[in-house]
Amino acid sequence: MILSRLKITLLSMAALLLCVATADAQKKNNVSLKKATAWTEAGEWRNGFDAMPDRTVNLQEFYSQYHKNKAQWDAAFKWLTETDLLNIPKGKLMIPGTNIRASVEDSNNEPLEKRRSESHRKKIDFMYVVKGTEGFYLLDHKSSKPNCEYSDEKDVIRYDYDKWQSHFFMSMPKRFIICFPSDWHIAKVQTPLADQSLRVIVLKIDYVE
Repeated sequence: MILSRLKITLLSMAALLLCVATADAQKKNNVSLKKATAWTEAGEWRNGFDAMPDRTVNLQEFYSQYHKNKAQWDAAFKWLTETDLLNIPKGKLMIPGTNIRASVEDSNNEPLEKRRSESHRKKIDFMYVVKGTEGFYLLDHKSSKPNCEYSDEKDVIRYDYDKWQSHFFMSMPKRFIICFPSDWHIAKVQTPLADQSLRVIVLKIDYVE
């Protein structure tokens, strides 16, 4: 009983510290939403890439992370532009000249109860569906809490959450998703559509404080 209560207390403290860290990170993004939106729409970051951020993407974070790590982001968008994303063999690879790992995944959405929640501290998840539709949940911070300790080795922490307080949306080609450390998420969730198959490109890009 005592150990159980201690574990709950530690996880609650972890949730509080994570929220504080998220708030601090957001304060460091001095750019206004208006400026970040205008910059995104102008497309100087594209490097030829013919897609735009999903409306769920934190554009202030996108602006901030791009300018803090421009060479890596430019390389990522160049690779996405020059690669035949529909026909490249599935699997994992490193984008040349970077430390960005790309995963080419042919997969299927699954019922929510079969999917796991997650967020990351070291890496940003950049996800781009090139075929099909991917179901997605973004978790509400107030009604969610960590259900395990953060794994530094795997760079992941998982959460208990309230489905009805979470935001469900669908990702399709020509719109990409970026999950920063503050974006607690669940990917590949079953959609109302008949076809649950998809091909998605997932890039792991360094998060720069």
